[in-house]
Amino acid sequence: MKRIFILLLMFSFSVLQPQDKPRSFSLPGDKHGIAKISSEAPASNSINDILIVSDTVWIATSRGLSKSTDNGLNWTNFYGGSVFGTESVTALAYDSFTHTIWAATAHSIEVSGQDLPEGSGIRVSADGGSSWKTIPQPLDAATDTIEVYGINSLRALPVTVKVQNITYDLAITKNVIWAASFAGGLRKCRIDTLLVNSTAAWKRVVLPPDDLSSISPADSLDFCLSPVAGKYCANDNYNYRVFSLTVAHDSVLYVGTANGINKTTETRLAAASNDIRWQKFTFSNSSSKTISGNFVVAMEANDYTNMVYAATWKANGANEEYGISFTGDEGKTWSRALIDERVHNFGTHNNIAIALSDNGPYRSYDLGINWTTPGVITDNTTKITLRTDVFYSAAFSKNGQRLWLGSTEGLVSQDGAQPGWGNKWKLYIASQALTSKNDSYAYPNPFSPKTDILKIKYSTAGKTVPVTIRIFNFAMKYIATIIQNAQRGNTVHEVNKSVEGSNGVIDFWDGKDDNGTVVPNGVYFYRIDVESSDPMYGKILVMQ
Repeated sequence: MKRIFILLLMFSFSVLQPQDKPRSFSLPGDKHGIAKISSEAPASNSINDILIVSDTVWIATSRGLSKSTDNGLNWTNFYGGSVFGTESVTALAYDSFTHTIWAATAHSIEVSGQDLPEGSGIRVSADGGSSWKTIPQPLDAATDTIEVYGINSLRALPVTVKVQNITYDLAITKNVIWAASFAGGLRKCRIDTLLVNSTAAWKRVVLPPDDLSSISPADSLDFCLSPVAGKYCANDNYNYRVFSLTVAHDSVLYVGTANGINKTTETRLAAASNDIRWQKFTFSNSSSKTISGNFVVAMEANDYTNMVYAATWKANGANEEYGISFTGDEGKTWSRALIDERVHNFGTHNNIAIALSDNGPYRSYDLGINWTTPGVITDNTTKITLRTDVFYSAAFSKNGQRLWLGSTEGLVSQDGAQPGWGNKWKLYIASQALTSKNDSYAYPNPFSPKTDILKIKYSTAGKTVPVTIRIFNFAMKYIATIIQNAQRGNTVHEVNKSVEGSNGVIDFWDGKDDNGTVVPNGVYFYRIDVESSDPMYGKILVMQ
């Protein structure tokens, strides 16, 4: 799961309106307008999800999809064009049977003066990203008001619009892809069917309502499939607001919702049937060893240790807590850790578990009992320091040799199999290339200190040199010193690029003067002194 747009309660629907061996598939997807752009970094600094397949690193970002096949030295960014357009990628999945990459996409739209997320479907590639096929966002027809489950015919709210129908997570079992969304609930479809017919109907999956801890097709049931109360269904069902998925040992599916964790081991997972038995774990429905909170934003199954980790947030219960909940016995008992931390995602390899939170990444070697953070993350070569503690994604490369972490301010990596957090970091920060060794620029520009950190990019001409950066107001009155005689530069890219210094170095300004006061709106200038070279100047527009 990846970065969630948390909109639990405020949304609206309109019912009437708005095989055993690997196979190769040839998809009639769009091979033109893909806008693949080679770069030294992903296209965005906001990393929602990371997926590693063999030697390829796939990055889901707020500016589409990026991939690297050379351990991060170069990146191909799928942004613009007719396939990905300007969409954000919210979730990734890989099917090893068909060798396909699946990327869920979304964007924001304005509805009655409010920005709301809207799902825009799934892109799938069978050739490593050379061509893509677009699958529409799963929707119901206005007449889809009944769902048959075992001996029951249950009322169901048709989800006929894309607003709030955003895919937060994807999971794959044998020939079945599962999609989790807030408005659409849990959906599934046969993979071989979708690869032939992208408009094939997705099956709604019946989960227990909020007041039941389990359901079976043989039960006599009477409830309505709807995430919110309204004119069609009388009750809110938070368990139909689905946010996260994970699969253990290719057969045990876990579904995280706003009402707990649902688990099934049904063999029917690979079939078209909806008759799946479910067991639900909540904060209050079993022993004292329960999950910390019912809002489950992320899950990760580690087949090496048989552990399942869940990011369990406080929902409606007065005694619920933010934290991690984890089990080694398929949910019979749960343990808790990192209480009060808002964890967004996980990454695992062998006995290592990584939890991504608002206060940095956490690492555990002892099945979730103890967790440690790396502290300040600074690029070993450029000396650039990551200026955020908010992380959303993690993945280990093949054999666990490298760990990749996605934050709100860039991508970072380090050796992954070491016994603790090392200090050898590599940062990838999205920016435009410099045109020469004398070029520099600041971004975002205009810049608001309330919402952003200003980044100043410049070149050191392939050398490690002392650098000083100062800020002045429009009258050239001194405001602040960002760095003074700090060692910068000598990156691998700067040495190897044909245009010397095109990769550059990045430093940051928080919009404050030397007294720690945020500067008023207006025009400002930066001056960069690189050793004895002529200074470089640039303009900054501060707007709050």
